[in-house]
Amino acid sequence: MEERKINRPIFPKKAVITAGMPYGNKELHFGHIGGVFVHADTFARFLRDRIGHENVIFVSGTDCYGSPISAGYLKLVEENQYEGTVQDYVRANHEKQKEALDKYEVSLNLYAASGLDRAGEIHKEVSDEIFNKLYEGGYLVKLSSPQFYDPDFKVLLNGRQVVGKCPIEGCSSDKAYADECALGHQYMPNELIEPKSILSGKTPELRDVTNWYFKLEEYNNLLNEKVKYLRTHSNWRKNLLNTIEEFLKAPVIYVKRKQLEGIADLEERLPKHTTIDEEKKPSITFVFETLHDRDTAREVLDGMGIRFRTGKTLVPFRLSGNVEWGIKVPEKEELKNLTFWVWPESLWAPISFVKTYLESMGKNPDEWTQWWHSKDSKVYQFIGEDNIYFYGIAEMALFMALSGINSEDTIDWENINLPHLIANSHLLFMDKKASSSSTIKPPMAKDLLEHYTAEQLRMHFLSLGLSKRSVSFAPQAFMDKEDKQGADTVLKDGNLLTNVFNRLVRSCFYTAQKYFDGTIPVGEISKSILEESNEAILKYERHMYNHEFHSLTYVLDSYIRNMNKYWVNNMKLAETSDDNILRRQVLVDAFHAVRTTITLIHPIAPSSCEMVREYLNVNEQLWSWDFIFEPIYTLIEDTLTHKLKYLEPQVDFFKKHESQISF
Repeated sequence: MEERKINRPIFPKKAVITAGMPYGNKELHFGHIGGVFVHADTFARFLRDRIGHENVIFVSGTDCYGSPISAGYLKLVEENQYEGTVQDYVRANHEKQKEALDKYEVSLNLYAASGLDRAGEIHKEVSDEIFNKLYEGGYLVKLSSPQFYDPDFKVLLNGRQVVGKCPIEGCSSDKAYADECALGHQYMPNELIEPKSILSGKTPELRDVTNWYFKLEEYNNLLNEKVKYLRTHSNWRKNLLNTIEEFLKAPVIYVKRKQLEGIADLEERLPKHTTIDEEKKPSITFVFETLHDRDTAREVLDGMGIRFRTGKTLVPFRLSGNVEWGIKVPEKEELKNLTFWVWPESLWAPISFVKTYLESMGKNPDEWTQWWHSKDSKVYQFIGEDNIYFYGIAEMALFMALSGINSEDTIDWENINLPHLIANSHLLFMDKKASSSSTIKPPMAKDLLEHYTAEQLRMHFLSLGLSKRSVSFAPQAFMDKEDKQGADTVLKDGNLLTNVFNRLVRSCFYTAQKYFDGTIPVGEISKSILEESNEAILKYERHMYNHEFHSLTYVLDSYIRNMNKYWVNNMKLAETSDDNILRRQVLVDAFHAVRTTITLIHPIAPSSCEMVREYLNVNEQLWSWDFIFEPIYTLIEDTLTHKLKYLEPQVDFFKKHESQISF
């Protein structure tokens, strides 16, 4: 074979794959599966084929703690709809999540739960260890910050029990909570605009509460350097880096011009700052050197009755809270009865899960460092775009601190093994953003399987291009009759397998059974077929390396259709002229196309591909990329005695859902 001129991507020797953790207050809806888990699973399955099954660990789990879970549980109890404990409540949802993932063939090595069983125990140990390390390293600070209090119910309100308007300039979030909005912007509770308690519906009071915070704002410069490095030395998605960069700005305040009319001495009253006054803009911008100076300026403006908005910037990252259902924070400096805020402990949960998995396999849990710290290994985290602040900023800075990196340090970024983030845009439902907490309720993942097969949905979700933009999921099975127009778009990509490729595979078997005694004829593969197959392999590999999953489907579509066209045109000629030499050559070429295609499709449609392998009667080296360019004969122990498994008439390898079949 001619030497390939393309530079092939280099994959790590070992890899951890992890996907965002669903809350333990619900089952999985279509967005969990189609927006994150299918993509993570496809990449994990590919890496198992590419670098070896034993060199990949794929973990995720139920996020057991946090105010959404407490609120959901208490609401059911108050309405007499649930009698069990909060642990029972979480466990029931955890089991439903696992069941849904299994039905979609998501091949997790471990789907754990951060608050249950051995994984919960290890997660508590890891949380204690991380807190103590951050504390001893001087990375934490005690801050007395205002927390909302409902005087009618006489309780401090957790983050999700307060709703208002996001204070961040230009934010379009439809819902903002005590210290974060639905789009992931972070701010202090006293910045929330028009807060309302969901318990009483009234404006809550603010009371000072002391918590532990990580000094995230000190990592602004290092994170900026990291982003610059990643832009030129990595294949991180540019839109992800752009979003991270938006938060890495100096602290600013925006004030409408009309608010400042008649005020002459404002500049003198404010701490050291730079004023940006662009004539065409409705607001004047005040830029401060430190977060402390900005907050002092906020107090000045509040005292003068001047309304303002703040800009995106890094603020101290809260580690603790007072939600009862949570992991206890180690007691330090007389701060007692605190629990970890759910977000920070969920950031290091994948470490806990890897340790749990290793222990379950009879290995030393401390070997987790070989997977997270080794230069031969890499961690890939699949997340939704709403969570970029937490994973792309807070987690990065936390992991730097845990590695002993101070904000003043100069870093050689090649020596820092931080997770590689893959963030997908929103998967909309019928062109609208759907979530369990919004008015548009998403269909549950299990409900989709009443109308489509898991493989049809996997192909469709990958094809949507969520790496580029938010895309609508519009299954006709969930539409009213009057809204159905044309073909069901969900089936388009799956039809490539159930129709086009299925037909090619069946044709190969039936022809081999009819003319070649159920064997794969031995022969040299046509040069044009070999070249096109190799080109498809290399394109596929490059797209997988860059996590361009929609491009994978383009490569597969082009290759499969071309191979099918080759079969139809040439086999028709062979049949018409009864040319057995041509028939043999076409079959040799077509079996190579089948061999190539099912190896490429294996991460996407594993069960159907396994069925093809079983009927081909070849060993599992078929999936290994060590043999990806080799003909099928390499995978047969004895070509003289080899036989295909007999294929009965009308057997499908890639099946449609029973609801799509006309009887």
